[in-house]
Amino acid sequence: MAVIQVEHIRKRFGNKDALADVSFSIPKGEVFGFLGPSGSGKTTLIKILTAQLNPTSGQANVFNEPAERMQQSAQKMRFGILTDNSGLYERLSIEENLELYRQLYDLPGSSIDKVLQFVNLSGERKKKVNLLSKGMRQRVMLACAVVHEPELLFLDEPTSALDPVNSAHIHKGLRYLNEKGTTIFLTTHDMAEAELICNRVAILYRGQIQTIGSPKELKKQHRENVVCVELINGYAYELPINDGTADQVADWMKQGLIGRLETKEPSLGDIFIKMTGSELL
Repeated sequence: MAVIQVEHIRKRFGNKDALADVSFSIPKGEVFGFLGPSGSGKTTLIKILTAQLNPTSGQANVFNEPAERMQQSAQKMRFGILTDNSGLYERLSIEENLELYRQLYDLPGSSIDKVLQFVNLSGERKKKVNLLSKGMRQRVMLACAVVHEPELLFLDEPTSALDPVNSAHIHKGLRYLNEKGTTIFLTTHDMAEAELICNRVAILYRGQIQTIGSPKELKKQHRENVVCVELINGYAYELPINDGTADQVADWMKQGLIGRLETKEPSLGDIFIKMTGSELL
């Protein structure tokens, strides 16, 4: 079953398309990554899927219902969202902010302890939000988004302000949620993050999807048709894969001259640059 179904979505601001004929579907239980530079339309799409914006044309369904119904109370219980606009009460503590969400979702008291552990803030629960660093605020907003263990989670750059240790902690928690059945829609600039936790990714550029598939599939599709050979004398070669190269490599192997032999596989970042001519910024 498709949790998200997007068909020919277009969003126009003035005379510019933020999204242009975007179509894809996300099945239940998938971690789906949306990759693209700033201004490519990633956040606009999240706003459409969560009924914060209406598309200019096209159709978006979430839980088999039109996306514009996602702000109805019954549907809001089913999803969580983290964006730059996610709000916190500045004069309240971390724990007090989470208590508001606990009451909203009618959750047991233990849910706060659980989610604080999820974001690695168990020892900081009494701190006032207005005293927090950007990274800690990011983790509190994430805690608010996942405290009710939603069926669907929208994450807009969830680890952009975090150090590697806390990013790894969050990734572990997201995998746990996903294993329990949460579908995750993730936007990110971090290619390593996308490759680590996403089942599939889409590369968005100038409002259009350039390609879509699993990281493994995309690497295979865009693999260069060369083999990298490093000889024991230190010389290294990139050779085209053909019969002549096969004969040469076989000869070197017989002589025991090869120190390393591998095909050249692109990274997701390499693929993005190849397809768009842009660094992922």
